Amino acid sequence: MGNSYVNDGIYGLPYLRSTPILYLNKTLLEEEGLDPEGPQTWEEFEQYSETLSNDEGRVGITLPVNVWFYEAFVKQSGGSVLNEDETEASFNEAPGVEAVDYIKGMYDSGSIKVPTGDEAGQIALQDFSNQQSAMAFSSTADLTNYMSIAEENGFELNTAFMPKNEQFGTPTGGANLVMISSHPEEEKAAAWEFIKWMTEPEQTITASQNTGYLPMRQSAIESDEMQALYEEVPQFKVAVDQLEYAGPRPLNANYSEAQNILRDAITSALIQEDVTTQEALDEAAERINGLLN
Repeated sequence: MGNSYVNDGIYGLPYLRSTPILYLNKTLLEEEGLDPEGPQTWEEFEQYSETLSNDEGRVGITLPVNVWFYEAFVKQSGGSVLNEDETEASFNEAPGVEAVDYIKGMYDSGSIKVPTGDEAGQIALQDFSNQQSAMAFSSTADLTNYMSIAEENGFELNTAFMPKNEQFGTPTGGANLVMISSHPEEEKAAAWEFIKWMTEPEQTITASQNTGYLPMRQSAIESDEMQALYEEVPQFKVAVDQLEYAGPRPLNANYSEAQNILRDAITSALIQEDVTTQEALDEAAERINGLLN
């Protein structure tokens, strides 16, 4: 519900919500003698990436510079990308710097691949599909797609929490259902009936079963249908369990633009040898602070 509130008022109802999770090529993990349940900590994740990389071009993970994932890494280190009232950047404090330096260490060692540009996400998906990377971070909404990819390419798929540093932590994502207040009353009444119908347990169960998105009602999670699915395909339950450690994303109206600045700063810190992480993030924070107020 965190991203449904504005100034203590509810302005939408959650629908098709998600968190990022870790997708694992279980077959490759087992071939390399690794626990197929996946890494639990940053240290283990780094070890997995090193073990799963080889001289034939395979890497542990292809990891696009994605601010959604970065928010998770910062949260795992006990920090946040913005201060509590979202008026100043805080990603240039110790947790945010640690998160970038952690990824940079693996990038420099060659155990991860960091594609850039608009096609970065597609490159990561293709590498995982072709078994040129053994792990991937992506939305739980992509679960059924990843299951199809694994089946088509002859490997077993597992899912896990994003690994923890000081703690587990992820942002949420997805959508909310809203109506337009300026519309005629009869249209708002119809919209409200539709919203109520879409958020009924039956509809949220169907949506979750066919995608991987989180069920939006506790009653849906506890339903016989979802409990049977979790028993048969436990990959569906990982994101539900991870919700305990999840939090909302920033709601500042200019955060979308701020993300572009932050993404470019992280990219610079990773690939430019003459720029330190602190320098890149400090410069981005100064620019973003001008947007937030």
